[in-house]
Amino acid sequence: MTGVFDALAADRGRLERASAAQRVAEVLREHITEGRLASGTRLSEEALGEALAVSRNTLREAFRQLADQRLVVHELNRGVFVRVLEPEDVADIYTLRLALEMAGVRALRSAAPERLAAVRAALARAEAAELLGDWAAVGTADLHFHQAVAGLAGSGRIDECMTRLMAELRLAFAAVPSPRALHEPFLGRNQTLAGLLESGEIDDAEVELTRYLDDARAMIVRAMAERGQAPGAGR
Repeated sequence: MTGVFDALAADRGRLERASAAQRVAEVLREHITEGRLASGTRLSEEALGEALAVSRNTLREAFRQLADQRLVVHELNRGVFVRVLEPEDVADIYTLRLALEMAGVRALRSAAPERLAAVRAALARAEAAELLGDWAAVGTADLHFHQAVAGLAGSGRIDECMTRLMAELRLAFAAVPSPRALHEPFLGRNQTLAGLLESGEIDDAEVELTRYLDDARAMIVRAMAERGQAPGAGR
């Protein structure tokens, strides 16, 4: 865990620009999204307070914000933990994910060029990470790819919602033991989806996106079942 808290300490300067608790929550959410704080990780007030140079009161307020975002849970007499998702959480997340990304696909013709360029840029990062065999980084790039797809809608509210959803998606990814097994089959499908968007084939992109997300949700729920994570078993 030393490396995790060292990485957090590097973000200390970001806390000076806004509410300390809000910025702490944003930093922790980002570290969850990037996979540096995994499901089930205990968030020690002492270690985090030292890493981020903030008070326990500030941390507790940040934890409350993250709990509202369904990213952490407080367990009596045990502390605060990064949340472990249950199958019904994954189903709900993917229902929302489909709605947000489909809004982006349907807005394709009016999307700003830089929004479409962001889709291709995220895909390029995933492909570069694949060449390095860094499947955790492929997963992060995948999240940004789909965030960019939703971003085609040009809606600030969709962007904000997708940013928060990305952290929950990373927690969902954790159900599959092998990042490569999860992400390798979908990298080619991201390439297909990007090609359809760049060609303006909205109807085909809608069909591909729906099938893609259905398959991804099913893979994650199946992995949970194989690990014996029945409803109510997670934090």
